[in-house]
Amino acid sequence: MLDINIIILGCALVTFIPRLIPAIFVDKLNFGPNVEKFLNLIPYTALAALICPGVLTVDNQLWYIGLVGAIVAAGLSWKKVPLGAIVILTVVVLVTVYSIVPMF
Repeated sequence: MLDINIIILGCALVTFIPRLIPAIFVDKLNFGPNVEKFLNLIPYTALAALICPGVLTVDNQLWYIGLVGAIVAAGLSWKKVPLGAIVILTVVVLVTVYSIVPMF
């Protein structure tokens, strides 16, 4: 039976090496402007793919609460408000909406 530490080390290497090799060699490659633009947009699209499903499934009874939070956060970020303030203000707005909604 293998030692658990060897298994953990093996798993770490298996996931680390495929990430390390492209990071080492990508600096030596020259991409065209269209490819550069595409590669620069990948983090934003990945973030959107992670956030959008969560926005719509925050609360099953009040499905629009996540949408309100996303709109508030997007509006504040559009105005270039600092990230910490965006988080705090969005939470304040959502707590306010949650406290008002049961009245209706």
